[in-house]
Amino acid sequence: MPSKQEFVRDFIERDRKLLFEDVKKNQEYVEHENEFKIIADFTEYSPLHMGHRHCMLKAKEKVENGIFVAVVPGLFERSGRGLPYIMSRHARADSAVAVGADVVIEGPPMGIMGSGQYSLCLAKTFKALNADYIPRGYKPVQGFQEILHRISDGKGVAPKPYKIIDMDTKEVLIKGKLHEDNYVIVSLSRSLKKINFDFKDKFIFVPRIEGVSGTKIREAVLKRNLSSVEDMLPPETIEVLNREMARERAPLHNCRDEEGIIELVNEGSGEYLKSLALLDDKTVENLIKNRPFKNMADIEECISWGFSRHYKNRILSSLEARIDKKTVSSYIDKYPSVIRVLNFKDKDTLKNFKNNIPTRRIEIWQSKKEIL
Repeated sequence: MPSKQEFVRDFIERDRKLLFEDVKKNQEYVEHENEFKIIADFTEYSPLHMGHRHCMLKAKEKVENGIFVAVVPGLFERSGRGLPYIMSRHARADSAVAVGADVVIEGPPMGIMGSGQYSLCLAKTFKALNADYIPRGYKPVQGFQEILHRISDGKGVAPKPYKIIDMDTKEVLIKGKLHEDNYVIVSLSRSLKKINFDFKDKFIFVPRIEGVSGTKIREAVLKRNLSSVEDMLPPETIEVLNREMARERAPLHNCRDEEGIIELVNEGSGEYLKSLALLDDKTVENLIKNRPFKNMADIEECISWGFSRHYKNRILSSLEARIDKKTVSSYIDKYPSVIRVLNFKDKDTLKNFKNNIPTRRIEIWQSKKEIL
């Protein structure tokens, strides 16, 4: 049985090949009207907890006979915060279908993009799916209801430094920063507006439930003590987590390709390092000046401070993936060049899904899970 480090190195190398294959493809769409309503939800499911389940069930209750499509972040298994996910996207897709999703597709490679870039890719995913509804959990806070009302009315709202504005009127709606879930909603509305996707009356906003802590869940997984958080997790998620831990495929959220990163920063040319997504010139200069490195801590010390507290982790994820800025830009332009299905409820549901979306480039990956 391969170690978790070997598992991580293997899927990073495989995903590099996938990305370079995808960037060579062009989008293929045809004019199409949905026979079934598509409920498209983007969620990391790291892991899928009772809050995710609550949002999913609320959306399915509202849209009878709809197809619930979970968009799970894909390539390189790194979040927008640059952190590894708790388990692979294939395992997360398994838990999503077990809890109630009809189809799970692969979302954008968040770990090698800036927040605006992956928000744009998400928007393009919803457009590719011709989504009828977009459920999103949010944290109720003072002033945010007005923002939700404007977004429900199809108006773009955009995050700016320390304020949120109406994109049309430039009116300042809220000053200060938003809770992460709320920020995602605002950022997505800006991206949907940017690609001219009509989202009027498409959002289903679901207040977050209390008593669920992602931090406590991840700590419990690290300690292999899922019973301490069983009230926060659906039994289906616990079953998948136990399966993945037995196979040494979880937890992964503290696992990186450290050997690959150290080798790259010790041997890569300055020109090559500067070409990689997200890397800034100052960081590259620091890395070259202070090499050779023997450990990750010293490498992290050389990463300059970015505009986000997650910047260092994003840089580490970029060093793992080794994708250059030009390729990322081309990838985003063509995104999604393929709809990659990770799992699905049954063959009839998959058939309805395939017949319902305006693209003819669909890959079924369920049968390929065992290569991981």
